[in-house]
Amino acid sequence: MSDNLRSYTIRLDNGLSVPCVEHGNPAATPLLLLHGYTDSWRSFEPVLQKFPASVRAIAFTQRGHGEAGKPAEGYTPRDLASDAVALLDRLGIGRAVIAGHSMGSFVAQRIAIDYPDRVAGLVLEGSFPATAGNAAVDELWREVEHFTDPIERDFAFAFQSSTLAQPIPRALLETFVDESLKTPARIWKDALRGLMDADHTAELTLIRAPTLVMWGAADALFPRSDQDVLLARIPGAQLSLYDRAGHSIHWEEPLRFASDVAAFIEARTTSQQAA
Repeated sequence: MSDNLRSYTIRLDNGLSVPCVEHGNPAATPLLLLHGYTDSWRSFEPVLQKFPASVRAIAFTQRGHGEAGKPAEGYTPRDLASDAVALLDRLGIGRAVIAGHSMGSFVAQRIAIDYPDRVAGLVLEGSFPATAGNAAVDELWREVEHFTDPIERDFAFAFQSSTLAQPIPRALLETFVDESLKTPARIWKDALRGLMDADHTAELTLIRAPTLVMWGAADALFPRSDQDVLLARIPGAQLSLYDRAGHSIHWEEPLRFASDVAAFIEARTTSQQAA
């Protein structure tokens, strides 16, 4: 790990232990990064050091994933949102920009809905309002519902590869596969079921945080129609479109991703100072 990254493990007040890695000035604007399904903090390894020092970028591993604690229950989006806010509490952070990828973006929505005073801004990458009627998610569930340990590496490799429309270094992809294999079969099931059983469509109008929707035009999981729902229902939400990217923008175009998020944060900071 680079000397520019600070790593530590925090025990939350609910007893859960989560690994954290951060970059940037500890006094800078905090950015909490929420990874996707079966990923870990390492999902954001390609972008952490690309943020300017004016952003305190914090990536952590959510419950059940990677090296985080793996309790028997608590894998709904509301549970994961509660964990994220508990982490902010332990870090002494009142408000942060919350950025989530895929599953993490759904958790980020939940934080913005349930804890609006904690959210200075919202970044939704590869996001969706609900999974009902999504053929790709339904197909994934038909595979996952029969899982037993250990998870087959070929499946994890195919799953992670399916999120890409542009090539990334093979070693990096293998790292993400390694992280997926740390997620037990029961959590592949519970976390996906938690997403499938939730629907934020009616609640999106409650979000008051400035919101940036980031979407790759080649996303094979969540189509443009999902983005249109987010843009229509979240007041003032803006779209950042990546013409060549798939579902995992921050892996495929890490420099632009970091630049766009940093610019979004800077714009929020400037407008708040002006106010």
